[in-house]
Amino acid sequence: MDYQQSWAKALSETEIVRGRILGLQTFEKTLVPYILLSASAINPGDTVVRTGEIAVDRPSLVLPPNIPQFEGFSFDELQANENSLINFLLVRGITLPSLKYNNQNNRLDIFEGKVQDARQHYGNRLQREENTAAGLVVGPEDVWQFSLIIFICSQIVRNSASDIRRIMEEFRRRNS
Repeated sequence: MDYQQSWAKALSETEIVRGRILGLQTFEKTLVPYILLSASAINPGDTVVRTGEIAVDRPSLVLPPNIPQFEGFSFDELQANENSLINFLLVRGITLPSLKYNNQNNRLDIFEGKVQDARQHYGNRLQREENTAAGLVVGPEDVWQFSLIIFICSQIVRNSASDIRRIMEEFRRRNS
């Protein structure tokens, strides 16, 4: 499957069940924990559960000339390299306000049951724990990397208005 097919599949099949309730940090790195659920390709009827966190560097409104850095996303599984992925995203007008994303997969488990059951189980668990930091995402197993990028971009977009306000407040404070 090429990038276009992988991206289209992730866009159509990724669902952000529960976004991160806490906002991202404006002036420092934010760790964004997640649970990503995917129907198992090996054991039909079971669910692959990826838990981890993505470290997102502070946002940048004026982007430096660097290119984005994606670490820990295992794009080699898609038979791709990071530079071709960045070019793929840029051609589609997708720009990311932070330039460094580091994914740390903490666990890879199997939930014995369908994705819908896993979704309910993990959603209830996050609510019971009053976990406001983690997101819950459902996406295809073979393009999980794109599902995580979609998730983290949704969190960045949701946070952008408050980031702009905080950056302007900090600028005024420093210049007054």
